[in-house]
Amino acid sequence: MRIIFNAILMALELAAIAGVAWLGLQSPLLFAGVTAALALAVGAGLEIARLKNEMPFYFDRPPGQLQVFTALTGAAEAIVKAVLAGVVALLTFLGTDAERLDSVAIAFAICLFLGVQLVHLLARTLHARPLRWGYFRLAAPLGLLFSGGLSFLPSPGITEMAKRAAFELPERPSLEQASEFLFLLKQSFDDIVERMLGLVFDPGVAQGLSAIVSVNMLSGFVLALYAVLIAEMIRWLEARV
Repeated sequence: MRIIFNAILMALELAAIAGVAWLGLQSPLLFAGVTAALALAVGAGLEIARLKNEMPFYFDRPPGQLQVFTALTGAAEAIVKAVLAGVVALLTFLGTDAERLDSVAIAFAICLFLGVQLVHLLARTLHARPLRWGYFRLAAPLGLLFSGGLSFLPSPGITEMAKRAAFELPERPSLEQASEFLFLLKQSFDDIVERMLGLVFDPGVAQGLSAIVSVNMLSGFVLALYAVLIAEMIRWLEARV
């Protein structure tokens, strides 16, 4: 029975991961709204709890005297991160190139799967709290992984981008057209950074370093959010059996 139950949990986990990627691919606007709402709902309490523990490090005053300041600061940080997560979620999946968006969705799902497994591993081996650890520490590694994956997508180059901006991009582009242009623009910028680094480092090292400074790193905020929520869902189901 335990083997069957574990298989069901794995199937639910994979279904949740696929569902998140599918929602982003099929309805970017809805995905962005859901992401922002979840980030705010999850982040508000966590940010305030974190600050309650940090305030004695910054201020030589009893924590009780800073309750209002802590709550306002935590809420403000949660709102900013929620807006950032929503915008990044929208730009990640919004565009006009269906083939490119399929590749992005696949990379997103793979990174999300690895993020969930990392949270499970740390929870079981180090007794880390998935929601707390993942929310604050998982964005950077998942963002790097996602950025590295997208670095293999083709880049049109700055010259081609200038031609598109001058002759193909409408005066008032739609959200999809603007997002597609921005994605190709950042891919071109990453390509320039990689070429510059290639003058000093090996090509593989240069590609890895360019992925670190890429705007695609910001997608780690979205990946971390869904990774911890899926991990917490599986953890909750395991505790009920």
